Amino acid sequence: MTFNFKQLTFVFVFIMGINEVFAQLGFSHEIGVIAGPVAFQSDFGVRNDFETNSGNTGIGIGIVHYINFAYRADCNCYSTDTFFNDHFKLRNEISWNKTTLNHFGEWVDRAPININYEKLRQHSGVANNIDIGTQIEFFPKSIRSFQAFSYSFAPFVSLGVHFTSSNPSVETTFGDQNINNENNFFQGWVDSAVPNVNEDPFLFNESSTAWSVVGSIGTRYK
Repeated sequence: MTFNFKQLTFVFVFIMGINEVFAQLGFSHEIGVIAGPVAFQSDFGVRNDFETNSGNTGIGIGIVHYINFAYRADCNCYSTDTFFNDHFKLRNEISWNKTTLNHFGEWVDRAPININYEKLRQHSGVANNIDIGTQIEFFPKSIRSFQAFSYSFAPFVSLGVHFTSSNPSVETTFGDQNINNENNFFQGWVDSAVPNVNEDPFLFNESSTAWSVVGSIGTRYK
């Protein structure tokens, strides 16, 4: 199982092409690094459970690139004073995250009165993702004024499109430890795939890709 680097490369080249167009117009660029914990929600554990959310937390790291329309890099001066230039930024980013997944919550905390609980306890997986995308950020306050220290906070909202390539893995220490043996996994999942587990598998650990619409809200502080 490998990441779909062909599609990732296409998306990356497309975004870089957009950046090159804006670069020719002289707009300034900002580069940053993001890193920190990633709380990954999946079929592992119990929904709305703190132990599940905190236990299934991994690590993420990425590079963020901004195009600042309010300032020109070719002359170290402000750009034309328009509403768009003074209130919008283009954000591009590429990131990687990895999370080890285990079952937490009431079902695995119970005494092993049922073999299904033991199957959950011995079932684990890994979420491994590469994400690339672009967003347009809107700042209600003036970007120029913020850069001139007129105020300390610059709130923003953003909307964009991201492409994700996933390379998951799964394992079990139950029974013969074979992930293709349905007897090693929680019976409820197997039953939901009946009558044909090949057409409707209860377990999926193949590489995949997906597009998503993303949004965010936050603030800058200076």
